[in-house]
Amino acid sequence: MRIFFGAVLALALSAPVAAQTTTPSEVLRSSVSNFIRPQIKSFAREAETLTSAVMTLCTTPSAETLAEAKTAFSGAATAYGRVEFLRLGPLMEDNRADRLLFWPDRRSIGLKQVQAVLAASETPSLEELTGKSVAVQGFGALEFVLFGTGQEALALAAGQARCGYGKAIAQNIAQIAAALADGWSDPNGIAKRLTQPDPANTDYRDTTEALEALIGVVAHGIENVRDTRINPFLPKDDAKPNPRLALFWRSEQTIPMLRANVSGLRQLVELSGMVSDGALAAKVTDAFDRANAALDRVTDPIDAALADPAQIAALGDLVVATQDLQRLIGEELSSTLGLSVGFSSLDGD
Repeated sequence: MRIFFGAVLALALSAPVAAQTTTPSEVLRSSVSNFIRPQIKSFAREAETLTSAVMTLCTTPSAETLAEAKTAFSGAATAYGRVEFLRLGPLMEDNRADRLLFWPDRRSIGLKQVQAVLAASETPSLEELTGKSVAVQGFGALEFVLFGTGQEALALAAGQARCGYGKAIAQNIAQIAAALADGWSDPNGIAKRLTQPDPANTDYRDTTEALEALIGVVAHGIENVRDTRINPFLPKDDAKPNPRLALFWRSEQTIPMLRANVSGLRQLVELSGMVSDGALAAKVTDAFDRANAALDRVTDPIDAALADPAQIAALGDLVVATQDLQRLIGEELSSTLGLSVGFSSLDGD
C-alpha cells in the first residue's frame, strides 16, 4: 500500500501555515458539502425551470415562449456543464451520463435518430422515451428540437408534435437531475462512502482510494474538455476548422458550455482545498486564469469564431491551458499526495 499519510505529512511541512489544516478527510468533506451537493441541486432546479418553460411553450406557443424555452435550455445545459465531469456515483448509474448528453455524436448517428423520432407519426411519452436510444433522450436531442431545422413551428399550433417530444426530453432531464440530487443527498449513499471510506465498501475502502477517485474525475474532466469539446473542431494540418463538430453549435452554446466546464472544475479544486502546496496552487491558479482569459477572447458564436485567426489562436491557448492543468492535477498533485491516478494520455497510450 502506498505510504499516503507520510506524503501528506511531508506536504504539510513544506506548505504555508494556513494550508496545514487541510487534511485528506477535510478535502473529501469539503468537496461534497461546498461543491458537489450545491451544484447538483442547482442543476436540478435549472432542469425543473427548463421543463416548466417547455411545457408553457407547448400550451401557449408563441415567439416569446419559444425564446423563454431556449433561454431555459441554456441555463440547464450550462448548469449540467459545471458538474458533468463528476463521473462517479449517481451519474454513472442507469446510463445517466449518456442519457443526459450523448456526445461526441460520431457520424451523426444520434442526430439521425432524433430526426427519426420527429418524423414519426406519434410523439413518445416520457415512459416511452426512457426506453429508446440514449441519443434521443437528453440535451443534444432537445437542442435540435428547439434550435434545429423546423424549430420555427414551435411558435405555432402546428408544432405540437415537435413540442411534445421536447417536453418529454425536458421531463427526462429533470427526472435524471432529481435522481442525481437524491443520490448525493442520501445520508447512507455515495457522499458517505466517499467522505467516510470503509474497508467494507465495494468502492472507497480507504482515504487513498477516495482521493484518487476525486482527483481522477478532475483530471479526466480536463482531458475530456480538451479532447472531445475543443480539439475536434480546431484546424488540423491543412484542414479547415469545422464548427459542425462543436457541441451545441446550433444554440450558440459551445463557448458558454466550455466556460461552465472550466468553472466547475476550478470550483471543485478550489473549494475542496485539494491543492495545499503553495507553489503548486499558484501554478494551478495561473493555468485556470489562462483558460478563462482564452475563453474571454472568443467573443463570437463558434462558426464565426473559427473564421477569425485571433479567436482560433485563443482556442489554441485554451488547449495549452488544459494540457497544463491535466499535468498539474493528474501528475504533480497526484505524485505529491502519493496517489495513482490512471490516464491513457498521461501514460502515453
